Amino acid sequence: MRFGINSFLFTSPFTTKSTSLFPKFVKWGFDTIEIPIEAPEHIDSVKVRKALDKHGLACGSVCACMGPGRDFRGSAKDQREAMKYCKALIDHMVNLGCPSLIGPVYSVVGKADAVDPKEQKREFALVVKNLKVLCAYAEKKGVQICVEPLNRFETDFLNTCEKGLRLIKAVNSPVLKLHLDTFHMNIEEKNQAAAIRKAGKLLGHFHACGSDRGTPGNDHIDWTPIVKALKGIRYKGDVVIESFTTDVKVIARAAAIWRRMEPTREEIAVKGLKFLKKAFK
Repeated sequence: MRFGINSFLFTSPFTTKSTSLFPKFVKWGFDTIEIPIEAPEHIDSVKVRKALDKHGLACGSVCACMGPGRDFRGSAKDQREAMKYCKALIDHMVNLGCPSLIGPVYSVVGKADAVDPKEQKREFALVVKNLKVLCAYAEKKGVQICVEPLNRFETDFLNTCEKGLRLIKAVNSPVLKLHLDTFHMNIEEKNQAAAIRKAGKLLGHFHACGSDRGTPGNDHIDWTPIVKALKGIRYKGDVVIESFTTDVKVIARAAAIWRRMEPTREEIAVKGLKFLKKAFK
């Protein structure tokens, strides 16, 4: 099991020049970095890989940024743009030596509204159809896709582990896995440990976030059963801190971070990692 940090805590967008952050991450003790690629043209993935290798850091995951115009349940144009974007991310992942495309790889973030059952069924079928195509591309490239349920304020499509497993079953691809996040689960799941056990071998990626998006461990989440559940299913993937602060304005607005929850973002990274390493022993 490796511990990682999502670069959104320090910068947006991540560009080739953002590799200047790598020495800091290594110094703090992180094994991997999670890179949100907001637009494929933002990075030269060959140069980023060289910087990763130089500092002994791995890109454990690339986070899909499903912004406006990228929607596998949207218009025909939005579906095409989402497919083009996600395939470009997978191409970057090959250069980066990255195994996992993670996040809400199904719909634009922020699309959350009540729709009737007939429309829900239609949208679900569209996502399944598109993910079948994307998963075939990912399998060909030797990588996996981990779909992340988000909370009810960020999407109406996928909120729980159970719904995520239903989607995975419908797509029926060996490279489609589940991505769980303690922040979202804290809102949507009755019991986080039970959700992890239910995911079992299909859990491909894990975000360890404070209940307020702050430092893991400096919150009200009961981490003991979560750690026990992850060990119980023999989870071997990355455990990544994905926290946000008001320092990165674009992400703060997108994630509704309106106040400073911790003294510094460095504290979130350093103290959060220290807590997680102790919790997982």
